[in-house]
Amino acid sequence: MEIHPIAIVQMNSSGDKEENLRASLDLIREAGQKRVQLICFPEFQMGYGSGNESQRLEEMAESVRNGKFILELRRAAKTSNIHVIATIYEKGNSKNTSRVYDTAVLISNDGTIVSVYRKVHLYDALGVKESLKFIAGNNIAEPNRTSVGVVGMMICYDIRFPEMSRILAVQGAELLVMPSAWFQGVMKEDHWTTLVKARSIENGLYTIAPNQVGKTFSGRSLVVDPFGAAILDMGDREGMEIVDIDLSRLHNVRNSLPLLRNRRIDLYGKHIGTFTRESSITH
Repeated sequence: MEIHPIAIVQMNSSGDKEENLRASLDLIREAGQKRVQLICFPEFQMGYGSGNESQRLEEMAESVRNGKFILELRRAAKTSNIHVIATIYEKGNSKNTSRVYDTAVLISNDGTIVSVYRKVHLYDALGVKESLKFIAGNNIAEPNRTSVGVVGMMICYDIRFPEMSRILAVQGAELLVMPSAWFQGVMKEDHWTTLVKARSIENGLYTIAPNQVGKTFSGRSLVVDPFGAAILDMGDREGMEIVDIDLSRLHNVRNSLPLLRNRRIDLYGKHIGTFTRESSITH
C-alpha cells in the first residue's frame, strides 16, 4: 500500500484578496495538523466578485516570486510541512497590456516553488471571453515528483483538451491536479463530471479537481481514481475534505489496463500534421 492523504479545497472566494489569503492559511494550518501531505486550492483563489474585469484583476495580480500571496503560502507550507498547489493572478511581463496570467503554483513542503503553470487554454466559449482579461501561457509545465506522487497541473478549461492530459501522463504524471472555477450553465455539471472522469480513465491516473462554489460556479469538486471511480464529490458545500491517494491502486490499474503501453506510437507520427494543424471546422 502506498497511501498518501491529500486535501482538496472548495472555495467561495470573496472579492477581498486578504480575506482569501487568511482563509487559505487557516486551511493549510488545519491540513498540516491532520498530517496531510498535499493541499489543492481552486482557480481564482485570490478572489472573485463583482467588477472582476481586467482592471480589477490587474490590481490584484502579483509576482510569483516576490508577491505577498505566494510568499505567505510558502511560509505556511514550510511551517506545516505540506505541499501546496495554489492559484494567483500573475502580473504580465508587458506594460502594454492590462491582462494577467491565470497561474497555478506548486509549492513544496520546504516552501520552495517547484513549478509554475500559466493556463494555456483560455475560456473563449459559451458567451465568455477570458482572452479579454488573461494572457495565454505558452508552455505545458512538466510533472514534478513529490512525496505524494508525480504531479502534473492543468487549469479548468484545459480539461476539454485531452491532448494536454495525455502529454502529462506520458511524461510520468500520476496525479493530475486541476484547479478550476467551472461556471454553472446548461449541461455544465454533466460536462464537468464526465470530463474529469474521462481524463482519469484514459490516462490511468488520479484527477484532483478543486472547484469554486457559489455565485456563478458549480462546485462538485472531485477526486477520481485511475479506474474512473469518484472517491470524493463535494457537491455544493464549501470547505476542505481529506482523501487518501493509493499509488498501488494506480500501478495495479495501469498494469491491468495498460493504455499508455498499448498506444500505437509507430502510427501516430504519420498523422502529426493533422494533429497540429488548425481545424477546418468553422461552425
